[in-house]
Amino acid sequence: MRLVSDPVFGEVDLTASAEELADLAYAVAEGDGFIGSASSLDGDTLVGIEARKASGAGVRIELDALRQVLVISGDPGARAILADNLKSMATAEGGSHLHIDYFPEHPYLVEGSVPIVVNSPHGGMPTQ
Repeated sequence: MRLVSDPVFGEVDLTASAEELADLAYAVAEGDGFIGSASSLDGDTLVGIEARKASGAGVRIELDALRQVLVISGDPGARAILADNLKSMATAEGGSHLHIDYFPEHPYLVEGSVPIVVNSPHGGMPTQ
């Protein structure tokens, strides 16, 4: 898995294998786990993603800058929606990517969440 934080746009770019995305989806659904980055740490590369349970409605995605870890926390229902989205990317046949950005009345993200782009294991955009 490769995680890169873009300091200009404030989003995190996630590129992972189907297995890594499936593992991440499981950790998010359970609200417990850490998926480490396999890439070397340089500049804006992050160490990994930590999933946590939290009280309150919705999912919060935040950057723990001190540890260089992306933290995903939230209630079980909201985490389940995000986990389903991650599973869909893991099993998608064609190339694609998923933007996970907060907007008013978002179905599961809370305001202030760091936007992320999840790239398909099969490439960025469909070829057909």
